[in-house]
Amino acid sequence: MHNRSLSRELSLISLGLIKDKGDFKLNKFQIEEIFESALDSLIKHCREELDNCESDLENASQKILDSELQEGVDSSYSNVRDALKKSLTKIETVMNTLSVTLEFPKLIVSSGQVDIREDVNQRICNIINNLKSIDSDIDQVMDGWRLKRLPRIDRDILRLAYVDINFLNTPVAVACDEAVNLANKYSDLQGRKFINGVLRRLQTI
Repeated sequence: MHNRSLSRELSLISLGLIKDKGDFKLNKFQIEEIFESALDSLIKHCREELDNCESDLENASQKILDSELQEGVDSSYSNVRDALKKSLTKIETVMNTLSVTLEFPKLIVSSGQVDIREDVNQRICNIINNLKSIDSDIDQVMDGWRLKRLPRIDRDILRLAYVDINFLNTPVAVACDEAVNLANKYSDLQGRKFINGVLRRLQTI
């Protein structure tokens, strides 16, 4: 997990802890408190993911064992093969999750770095200090929709992408890829598709 990706994720969680009422002001101390709460939430999420992975692996192992027992009493090869295929697919999913989640000790260490904290602070300040203009620009590419109609998490992902492109000089392709990664982790299928469409149009602003 690169530092910039981590700071984006922490920024997203931090924004979710701020009431979205349009105009609001926060001082640096308040943002620091929000950052700490966001960090706690992310670490808690990582631990829950590890617990879920352990449970999923146990279930997949049991299904493999059950399929082996079934092979002895049921001559239907296709049933055994399908059961094995599902278990192996589940294990692959678990391993992919683990490859990301097991980086959370690095997350704890990295979070103490000044550059990450400053990056999160900068992203949040850029959004809360320019919220009206950011939302207005995004609204222009919403194609018949309004930003305020989207779920909060989707709005904040788009706002962070906008800040990356227009305030932090992040290459457009990188900003969009990072936003998609956040959407894949935190949004639902409909939200991910919508965010993808808006991001494509946002590149033309």
